[in-house]
Amino acid sequence: MKIPRILLAAGASGSGKTLITCGLLQALVNRGLKTASFKCGPDYIDPMFHSRVIGTKSRNLDTFFTSQETTRGIFQKNASDCDISVMEGVMGYYDGVGGTTTKASAYDLAETTRTPVVLIVNSKGMSVSLAAYIKGFLEYRKNSGIKAVIFNQMSPMLYPRMKTLVEQELGISVLGYVPKVEDCVIESRHLGLVLPDEIPELKNRLLKLAEVLEKSLDIDGILKLAQSAPEMEEVSLTAEYILEQPVRLGVAEDEAFCFFYEDNFNLLKEMGAELVRFSPIHDKKLPENLDGILLYGGYPEMNGKELEQNQSIKTGIRDALNGGMPCMAECGGFMYLHEEMEDMEGRFCKMAGVIPGKVFRTPRLSRFGYIMLTQQNPVLGEKALGRIPAHEFHYFDSETCGTDFRAEKPESIRGWDCIHGTDTLMAGFPHLYYYGNQKVPEAFLKKCLEYKKQRHSR
Repeated sequence: MKIPRILLAAGASGSGKTLITCGLLQALVNRGLKTASFKCGPDYIDPMFHSRVIGTKSRNLDTFFTSQETTRGIFQKNASDCDISVMEGVMGYYDGVGGTTTKASAYDLAETTRTPVVLIVNSKGMSVSLAAYIKGFLEYRKNSGIKAVIFNQMSPMLYPRMKTLVEQELGISVLGYVPKVEDCVIESRHLGLVLPDEIPELKNRLLKLAEVLEKSLDIDGILKLAQSAPEMEEVSLTAEYILEQPVRLGVAEDEAFCFFYEDNFNLLKEMGAELVRFSPIHDKKLPENLDGILLYGGYPEMNGKELEQNQSIKTGIRDALNGGMPCMAECGGFMYLHEEMEDMEGRFCKMAGVIPGKVFRTPRLSRFGYIMLTQQNPVLGEKALGRIPAHEFHYFDSETCGTDFRAEKPESIRGWDCIHGTDTLMAGFPHLYYYGNQKVPEAFLKKCLEYKKQRHSR
């Protein structure tokens, strides 16, 4: 398969990857190119920014969650009909699992997909030292994959001299620079960037940024580099299980619940699920004829008052789950199922009351990063779901985190119990990517079908 592609990486977080990726995506779209975008790693928010630019949902690629072959298959499935694919790296280029490996790093993804890399270099306060900095990244791994460089926060006056210096001394292409663009900055908050809908005039900012990049970047050179990416052997990526008849799942989606992997949704649909959106903030009742409920993560702590005040849907969810309707909930959705949740103002709000205890705010990230889950008790009717790759990222904690799985940090001796599991419930802080272990959505959908049959037999 011939799929033109590049990966934008950087030496560290905060180097301008997201801003430049969004600006480049907008510039490519402005040129009439059908563009796919991907985020390296488990991040939810960066793909939201990508999707606001290209008009479709962006995807994640994560070599901790999935094998090399599956990663390539997910990429091909989402990129094969596009003119160009742009991947955004994570953290520093070589930074991977445990802080001591390159596993699941942007470098690992580039190597897995054989994608040419453009290194974004934050040039503030540097000139000749840029050559030494770039040389280190080129030589740290012989197969670094780095084919070109973009200078960020560089003046137009300095750029021609630095381009000549780096190209002559290192033999690597320099494909432009980005001047300081203060009016295009994307703000952050406690779980990362603020959401796209919260930024006034986001589209105008991105259009302005794209206009700047069209002048300061060698976009034709970037397109030529993307075209140079080697052909890929085609990977057939299919669902490992198909329902004998469809089930109807309610998916919470609103300001409070907005952290989704689109590929999770696509896999559920391939397995035979119909997905129906509802809002625990705005809707007064659940959609009709549901066979299961999915409560994903987001910012319930920023919407505590609104969630508390919608008593009717809280009662509906509690009654449905207590009546045997299957449910999977993670992080923010797990918090919502508790009796009480502390909001960002320090007020404890009444939640759905399915899980006993309170959720409370902590001064720092409670548990952060990749984990491997091992089952300790039967959950969703299964005794052996196998090892499940997942990740946690939350400033809140629970009095009752659950004990039905054991979470272990890779490259570490740290571990903890987590997740409430019953015959119809799997709820906890860990976020799951279903292609990492398809037995989890399979077990859930089997329970949903079982519930559907029981419901129709009453």
